[in-house]
Amino acid sequence: MAADSLANVKFVQEKKIIGKFFEEIALDTNMIVFGVEDTMKALDMTALESLMLFEEIEVMRYEIRNPVKNETNVYFLTPKQEEDPKYFKDPETGVDLEVVSSVQLSDWICLNYQSFGVKIEFITDKSPDGNQFVKGFGGIGGFLRYKIDIDQVAGNADNAAFDDFDPDEDFI
Repeated sequence: MAADSLANVKFVQEKKIIGKFFEEIALDTNMIVFGVEDTMKALDMTALESLMLFEEIEVMRYEIRNPVKNETNVYFLTPKQEEDPKYFKDPETGVDLEVVSSVQLSDWICLNYQSFGVKIEFITDKSPDGNQFVKGFGGIGGFLRYKIDIDQVAGNADNAAFDDFDPDEDFI
């Protein structure tokens, strides 16, 4: 009997968090981020206070090394993008790139969130609000500690994995 009560508490907490997220959007405070690319940039900057994460997000975090240039880049790829060879071959030289590591994004965040000083709030797609967050915002987002201009942030700005990113196509 306690399981039902505990599940209700989780849904109430989830509804409250998502409600606050939607309120920040409506007020246009620029104190939230959403989507894989922007959220991961903010996390990397330690600008996130709390991170909202869909536990079953279908994104993999890849560290890919170019053996010719001796450069390593991080990419966040959906299952559909993983099938595209352009992420695993150097376009200039045609050399196969070396996958240093690949891990489910949610697992990587769970293992590393403490080093960024962020609190994780897990979101389900079982409630209407949670489903809207997952489908509409990619299942990942967060509340910022301070305002940042995410478009001006260096780092993964050249991440080709997001050039043709379409959440409707990749997350349904």
